[in-house]
Amino acid sequence: MDERYSRQTLFPGIGKDGQAKINQKHVLIIGAGALGSGSAEVLTRAGVGRITIVDRDYVEASNLQRQQLYTEEDVAAKLPKAVAAEKRLRAINSNVEIRGIIGDANPELLEELAVGVDLIMDATDNFETRMVLNDISQKYKIPWIYGACVGSFGMSFSIIPGKTPCLNCLLRTIPLQGMTCDTGGIISPAVQMVIAHQTAEALKMLVEDWEAVRTTFVSFDLWRNQYSSLKMSKAKFAGCLSCGEEQTYPYLDEENRMKTTVLCGRDTVQIRPSNQGEVSLESLADQLRSLGYQVKGNPYLLSVEMGEERMVVFQDGRALIHGTKDLTHAKSIYQRILG
Repeated sequence: MDERYSRQTLFPGIGKDGQAKINQKHVLIIGAGALGSGSAEVLTRAGVGRITIVDRDYVEASNLQRQQLYTEEDVAAKLPKAVAAEKRLRAINSNVEIRGIIGDANPELLEELAVGVDLIMDATDNFETRMVLNDISQKYKIPWIYGACVGSFGMSFSIIPGKTPCLNCLLRTIPLQGMTCDTGGIISPAVQMVIAHQTAEALKMLVEDWEAVRTTFVSFDLWRNQYSSLKMSKAKFAGCLSCGEEQTYPYLDEENRMKTTVLCGRDTVQIRPSNQGEVSLESLADQLRSLGYQVKGNPYLLSVEMGEERMVVFQDGRALIHGTKDLTHAKSIYQRILG
């Protein structure tokens, strides 16, 4: 064990005491795509004691260009990213407790998972989830590290409850909502740069070197050779409902939760049923085949072919409607197939 982390413990910022702290910490990673898979690998190799990964999607061919944990075999098997990531990370470091969760990072799930977590890593691709994550962080006093990238551009900021502005505060100052890979593709070096920023800050927090934690908002454009670091202390807003003087955590309210959303960079709509519960995939497959649909699947999901469109159904009742960005049309398909 000492040999495994020998190069890391030789680094003065970590040392043997820091490594011992890292080995005892629990990190929650929201999203197992480009940022999530990369951050999970770095932290697994670093020896974090427990890593929990939440992701709602499965591996597709377009992921392989930048999502470093996955292979063509995962694509062929349509493995959920949480499952594929858990398998690969366990093979990298069997001393780390890895748990992959297939599901939407909604308030109910995150409130359940927040217990005992030391740090949350943002690797999601939408602001609905980030705002929920931000409120969870403030409510349970858990630091989290924001990260996003698109094209050759990326950004990162460390959010420490009670000390720094939260994401809700930042949105009053910096236009972040357009940061998804749907707007202009993405190159892998931009992903790797954000991962480097996020995981460097994560290691500082995990060894509890709070003085070393970066307090600036970092952004860069690798293609245009631009880099900026902005002080954000003045962005903290006393009236913020997430981190201000009267905190109500608005994004944890039922009325603020979306049931449908268009996924990043794809003609795909996710539908989350109001009454979420386990679906018998085997029974559903038999039913759909009897109606003439082409159905393929594995223990985690079913794929239903419908001409130019395709629906993927998960055990938790969620569905991805591929081939459309029209929310109304996607809902009609869902209701026709699943009632």
